[in-house]
Amino acid sequence: MNQSLKKLLPLILAIPFLLTLSSQAKDYAWNKVETSKGVEYVSLKQVKSFYDFTTLTQSGSRIEMKNKDINLRFTTGSQEVLMNNVKFIFSNPIIALRGSYHISVTDLLKIVDPILRPTSIASAKAFDTVVIDPGHGGSDPGASNRYGTEAYYNLKVARLLKDHLTKLKFKVVMTRNSDTFLTLQQRVNIANKYKNAIFISIHFNAIGRRGASSARGIETFTLSPVGVAHYGRALKASDFQKKAGNLQDSANIALATAVHWGTRMHLKKNGMDVKDRGIRRARFSVLTGVKHPAVLFEGGFLSHPTESRLINSSAYQKALARSICDSIVFYRAATLEKKRK
Repeated sequence: MNQSLKKLLPLILAIPFLLTLSSQAKDYAWNKVETSKGVEYVSLKQVKSFYDFTTLTQSGSRIEMKNKDINLRFTTGSQEVLMNNVKFIFSNPIIALRGSYHISVTDLLKIVDPILRPTSIASAKAFDTVVIDPGHGGSDPGASNRYGTEAYYNLKVARLLKDHLTKLKFKVVMTRNSDTFLTLQQRVNIANKYKNAIFISIHFNAIGRRGASSARGIETFTLSPVGVAHYGRALKASDFQKKAGNLQDSANIALATAVHWGTRMHLKKNGMDVKDRGIRRARFSVLTGVKHPAVLFEGGFLSHPTESRLINSSAYQKALARSICDSIVFYRAATLEKKRK
């Protein structure tokens, strides 16, 4: 297994001292505070105590909570959180209430707890099938630049990933293996035909000319939990409807952590230190409908002048495929460890 991924073991695999906790986080009698917007929060002091963190310190707007294995760094008023240097975009900002700092209950139960205690994730089951979804295709080329189209690059990386996984005896299903158009529902239907599977949708990003020179980096999306909006837009009534993918909320975030961190570290190791845009929440159709643990990976910005050249290089495409493969192997090892325990 990739040495970089082994360093992630304390974060998304079993942490021995955490496994001794007698209470489940969802059942614990948290002292909750509700904001004027109806969002429930709990204090970081309670989180520190529940998970046996040794220190909770503050310097200006920055807050750090850690023990010998785990380091969490927060910024007051921000949704960006670093957990062992893995960037997560929380659903709600860290806020100051009643003289102490608080985390939303949603982020505690849907991100922090499954990452710190993956053995408690009922939906993280052993699997032998990987469904790879190269986004766009055919009459839908996706984003484009002078080098090529998103649909083309998605398929290139997907095929390389398939080759790696096939050599490792995974069963691999491609939603498309040529430049053909599929509806989003067709992709979901293909994925849901298979049992004991995970779903990886591969994409590349782009932004309008106004921000093209600055927007860059990789990001990984998982389905927004019930009551959490699609990233970048306001909350609406439909966000409170439970989707098929929400049954996998905890497994989704564990898979996303493996894929995102593993890819970032592999690229860095190979001299491709691409910006980390974090793990984010969204309501993409392929995430809402798939019944397996699912992520949507964005491999960089076709609109960025430097990053577009990188994306066009075979070295970068191979590095992405290799790193996603290693991350899948790592995630499967974590699920098998869970099963043994």
